Amino acid sequence: MSRVGKMPVAIPQGVDVTVSADSISIKGSLGTLVRTANKLVTVKNEAGKLSFVPANDSAEADAMSGTMRALVANMVSGVSKGFERKLNLVGVGFRAQAQGQKLNLQIGFSHPVVKDMPAGIKVECPTQTEIVIKGADRQVVGQIAAEVRAFRPPEPYKGKGIRYSDEKVSLKETKKK
Repeated sequence: MSRVGKMPVAIPQGVDVTVSADSISIKGSLGTLVRTANKLVTVKNEAGKLSFVPANDSAEADAMSGTMRALVANMVSGVSKGFERKLNLVGVGFRAQAQGQKLNLQIGFSHPVVKDMPAGIKVECPTQTEIVIKGADRQVVGQIAAEVRAFRPPEPYKGKGIRYSDEKVSLKETKKK
């Protein structure tokens, strides 16, 4: 059996979990997340802990129990604490500005780049060169951060562009005569 799938998920105070035949709904202070349940995994709510048991002895059911456990653990963490991703802008004249549910970027193009944020995602700009994307759904937060970074990924010679705050960009040496 999957080692990850064996560990139960503890449900903190203030988080409500509803397990039905076809979906798992988790409600907390930061919102509500719903995921469809997999037929190969049986989810049990026992005394404030969720356990995930494979429905049969197949390798696929075993793997899916660990996957479901990880996804539900991220959902519980998301509705209680939330997730955030930080981005930095590196380059002369590169600026970011958050206006409500929109992110305005000036990143060296002839026009400003505007990114609309989906529901449940908040964007903040503590300084002109920092972007903080927050939300309850880990997958959506990571996807939005990747889409913002894709507007101007760091280039390998000067390192200019949009990068994650923990990303290390290795610079190439320029061509010598």
